[in-house]
Amino acid sequence: MWGGGEVGKHFYGFLDFVQKPIRSIKMTQPIYWAMLVGMAILLMGQGLPVQTQGDSQSDKNIMDNITVRQGETVFLRCTQGEIVTHTAWLNRSSILYAGDEKWSVDPRVSLVTLNQEEFTIKIENVAMTDEGQYVCAVQTSRRPTTNVVHVHVQVPPKIINLSRDIVVNEGANVTVLCQANGKPQPSVSWKLISSSGDLATDDEYLEIPSITRHRAGTYECTAVNDIDTDTETIDITVNYAPTVSDGRDIGVTLGQRGVLECEADAVPEADFEWYKDDRRFINGFDGMEIVNTGSLSKLTFFNVSDGHYGNYTCVAINKLGSSNTSFVMYGPRAVQDGSGSTLGVQLDICLLFIVFLPFLLKF
Repeated sequence: MWGGGEVGKHFYGFLDFVQKPIRSIKMTQPIYWAMLVGMAILLMGQGLPVQTQGDSQSDKNIMDNITVRQGETVFLRCTQGEIVTHTAWLNRSSILYAGDEKWSVDPRVSLVTLNQEEFTIKIENVAMTDEGQYVCAVQTSRRPTTNVVHVHVQVPPKIINLSRDIVVNEGANVTVLCQANGKPQPSVSWKLISSSGDLATDDEYLEIPSITRHRAGTYECTAVNDIDTDTETIDITVNYAPTVSDGRDIGVTLGQRGVLECEADAVPEADFEWYKDDRRFINGFDGMEIVNTGSLSKLTFFNVSDGHYGNYTCVAINKLGSSNTSFVMYGPRAVQDGSGSTLGVQLDICLLFIVFLPFLLKF
């Protein structure tokens, strides 16, 4: 306490030093306030208890800590309760208000109430720089007192460092980063939000060893503290070689339209090539058309002739590799057995035998 020991001696000696000149000469306001502020800063710097002179609990005037969110308004209230001659609000080493006179140049700081019972100021749109210790220094008819309050500023989370969208080849090791600040310090987590998986981790770093195509997609980073939540997303694209679906053979009547369809799963999208036996088709050649749409390629014959029947191959290619599948386009009377050989001729012979069998039996 200030009431005894070396601290008390210094305090009352300083008080006498301030009061005697006031009684003996007309001291200017700036000098008086410089002395009062200097006393408050000196006592604060020595880490003294936040209380007034005296040993009894009723003499103590301790202000609670104030917690406020960034952007809100904080009110700093100082209870006086005696005949007050001078009073001031200080922030660290700066005077905010001396009585009703504003010393701070900050437009966010303003006076709310000043009377014998209460001295209240407010700070609007609170920022992190406003956090810290504030002192209400009061000179009464009997003694000076100081009241101290510590303002804690809470800040919602904000993601400040996020990895960019990335493109990797299948099998690569992937590491992405998400950093956030805020007060309290936010926790950070990752999750895969696309339908292809549910990978998740509670860490700033997301590590995916030997990534597969099933781990590609949109990843969400979430930063959370007691105040709010912040989210950001990145896309991870996984390149892989084409995989072609099995070809489906078709039977087409002469003069009709025939279509062969080839579908390939690949990233990046595949380019398609069509072959009949070992000869590559060029779009528009021999009454046919090739149309590629994303992962699908269609080879269309608008007027099928005998020369169009046969074996076809579709090849899908990207920078990581290629894949192919085969088709057969056949006439309406051609039927294939399990080994792929045509039985049309055999069926014709059987039909002829059945027709002429009655005539043969007569002989």
